Amino acid sequence: MSHNRTYVLIAAAGSLVAALLATGCARPPVEVTSLWPVANAERTVAKPPTPPRWPYTGKDAPSHEAISRRPLSVKIENSPASRPQLGLNSADVVYETIAEGGITRFNCIFHSRVPDTLGPVRSARLSDLWVVPQYDGLFFFSGANAGVNRRVRAARLSDLSQDVGVSYPYWRASDRSAPHNLMLDTKKAYAEAKKRKMKTTAELEALSFQRRGMELTPTAARVDIPFSQANRVRWEYDAEKDSYLRWNNGNVHRDRASGKQVRATNVVIIWAKYTVAGRDKIQSVTYDIDLGGKGRATILRNGGRIDVTWVADRTAPPRFRDAAGNPVKLASGTTWFQVIPLDGRIEIR
Repeated sequence: MSHNRTYVLIAAAGSLVAALLATGCARPPVEVTSLWPVANAERTVAKPPTPPRWPYTGKDAPSHEAISRRPLSVKIENSPASRPQLGLNSADVVYETIAEGGITRFNCIFHSRVPDTLGPVRSARLSDLWVVPQYDGLFFFSGANAGVNRRVRAARLSDLSQDVGVSYPYWRASDRSAPHNLMLDTKKAYAEAKKRKMKTTAELEALSFQRRGMELTPTAARVDIPFSQANRVRWEYDAEKDSYLRWNNGNVHRDRASGKQVRATNVVIIWAKYTVAGRDKIQSVTYDIDLGGKGRATILRNGGRIDVTWVADRTAPPRFRDAAGNPVKLASGTTWFQVIPLDGRIEIR
């Protein structure tokens, strides 16, 4: 056999061996499978239920049933003869507006805490035509002039005043002189509302709250609010309790129910349009105060100041936005709205 023939046979044998290895003699490939199941739909996780919170303080509430109770909207006097009042520190929200002679009057919203006795209760004002429906309150007051009464009836508020013949929840204290001694029994107040077939539960529109504290610049340790010559108010920041303490005409303003100084978590100064609506027998001015639409406001919270725009109508409490249009929230807790005229001046330091 020649050398060339031997080379061809060896090459052919090598090719045959390679073909056999590539086809039948090589180890079969291993199939790789995943340990994870095949997903046919996106996996969803149920959201935890929203915990109940009081709509006008943002604080935790015991139940959803508790927060569905309608609040009491109570007109409380603030003349010198009325102080110290009962129950101011229990109110979730307080509106302070100017009344005749430069004195101020409160519309207090009681919801998360409703003490047994409140007062002294006095007459309604036109500003209540905004406040009462914004908080869906059962409205308790004593007296009003014919024009205010007519507009309260026209607005179809839940009117539980003495003017419509309600007497059961009211009583007069013996340690004060009339008319500064009319008190409200709150248990009887709810009973009276039920008797008159008024709804005592509601889905309430909440104020907007931020539950955590925040550091604000500029700081605001004190604000002086001269409502009038007859009523000057001062609030000072208490850093230890992260709230503001109140003075009225230079005197510590106390809640008679506890003896403690009146305090608020938020103090909101609202500039609103005051229009002369009439005069009484001694020519003191009655005002119509417009708390709808929008205007400027300053929020004091956590020892700081935020200048904002307020927006409101009769269906819900006011909302606040900063200069860039971003929502601004209140600190969780109680709120006092100090409603002053458009040209009113305050001092913050």
